[in-house]
Amino acid sequence: MKTTRREHLALLGGTALAAFAPAVSFAESHATEPKVIEVLMLNADPENKKERQVFVPAVIRANVGDTIKFISENPGHNAQVDKKMMPEGGTEFKGRIGKDVEVVMEVEGAYGYQCQPHASAGMVGLILVGDVSGNYEAIKEVRQRGKAKKRYQAYFEMADAMLAEEAANAS
Repeated sequence: MKTTRREHLALLGGTALAAFAPAVSFAESHATEPKVIEVLMLNADPENKKERQVFVPAVIRANVGDTIKFISENPGHNAQVDKKMMPEGGTEFKGRIGKDVEVVMEVEGAYGYQCQPHASAGMVGLILVGDVSGNYEAIKEVRQRGKAKKRYQAYFEMADAMLAEEAANAS
């Protein structure tokens, strides 16, 4: 099932209806359905125009089977996995400049991704698929250049907080 951001927001607004159905069945029915997660490739962050060459969102939480759709909103960008920042046997992808690209995440783990022409300008991001414990700490150690180093540091902090919240909610 493919959903747009607008449809996703409408679904979130409808969560109040879940009160009329058992919470467990609602969670179970949506936890296993693959989803499409859209990521915009932009010249500037819509919330902070000073941040240039960005993916929005930059940190993505996904499940095995989910599709990540990188949308070329502005020309001159692509999305591709950093082969040094992916799990063994992980899903490789490389989009063409100025073109949308879709990738189905088939292997659990943490993935670093980038825009090839703008990686050193900081156009990078993270995809966390399922259980990331197998390679998450290792990809943190991959050496980065330019603004990518600073952005990855911020994105790993965001991912750490996200994973800690998930762990707390699971206990």
